[in-house]
Amino acid sequence: MTDLSRRGALALSAAGLAATTARAQDAAPAVLVSTWDFGAAANAAGLAVYRQGGSALDMVEAAARVAEADTTNSSVGLGGMPDREGRVTLDAVVMNHRGDIGAVLALEDVVHAVSVARRVMERTPHVMLAGAGARAFAVEQGFPTQSLLTPAAERAWRDWLTQSRYAPRANSENDDWRNRTPGGPLDHDTIGVLGMGADGHMAGACTTSGMAFKMRGRIGDSPIVGAGLYVDDEVGAATGTGVGEDIVRVAGSHAVVEAMRAGLDPNAACRRVIERLARLRGDRVADHQVALLALDRRGRAGGFALQPGFTYAVTTSDGATRIERAGSLFDVARPIG
Repeated sequence: MTDLSRRGALALSAAGLAATTARAQDAAPAVLVSTWDFGAAANAAGLAVYRQGGSALDMVEAAARVAEADTTNSSVGLGGMPDREGRVTLDAVVMNHRGDIGAVLALEDVVHAVSVARRVMERTPHVMLAGAGARAFAVEQGFPTQSLLTPAAERAWRDWLTQSRYAPRANSENDDWRNRTPGGPLDHDTIGVLGMGADGHMAGACTTSGMAFKMRGRIGDSPIVGAGLYVDDEVGAATGTGVGEDIVRVAGSHAVVEAMRAGLDPNAACRRVIERLARLRGDRVADHQVALLALDRRGRAGGFALQPGFTYAVTTSDGATRIERAGSLFDVARPIG
């Protein structure tokens, strides 16, 4: 038995998972779920759209734009951490209940990548635009351009250059990166949002600035349909966060949706895919954080992660928002770095 397998035996008990599921079932149906604590502010914007009769796609776009414009959030958009060359590049995807998809990869100089992704979906015959082509399209569509590298993010990058050491940190989205020791960069930066409109249709969005100090041109799971996001109006929707390379390996979001199609609730579906990843990769993911989040057609939300610490925001049809702490395969996080 590998070290990872032994640690997997320390997973949350079935009773604990049952209690989490029971709390979700007792609540009003969820209409918005977002990854991490900062998802609460994002959900508030999406809820306003919901109350105005907007579509699920309108809801998730509005929610994602909040995180993209927040300069204190180094995970997404403006203020996001740069690559190793000091350039901030953004990835985003949207998907609606009809299977329409739009995505941008390695987009520079445009804050609201999620809105550019929606334009790709609605105004081009394609599903993905990348790099200079994505930027040119955004400019053509009237999106303003500006530098995405804030002074604080630039200082962090220049500090990192003194060591150029990549040391991943689990659950970095919930940390205050400004108070960290230079040289300990963020590793997995994403907000994923899933929504259900008043008409019962679903949509999702995922947007990110990617791994801090990543190699130029690196793309993770976030803009890849089936990995970072998947929506199926018959079943539900799922999104992922964490080390994107690992989520891609198991087509994480699509796998969660298919597990729900087979009859599992969102918590159990997310757990099944995390366990599959652990079996596939063994000790190679022992120091990684990977988390999955799902919303089913009944308005039940659930999530599960490799390591403890993953949180998500749930907003219900009555307007209440709560932060849930997901279950994890390991009870105690292993030191990273």
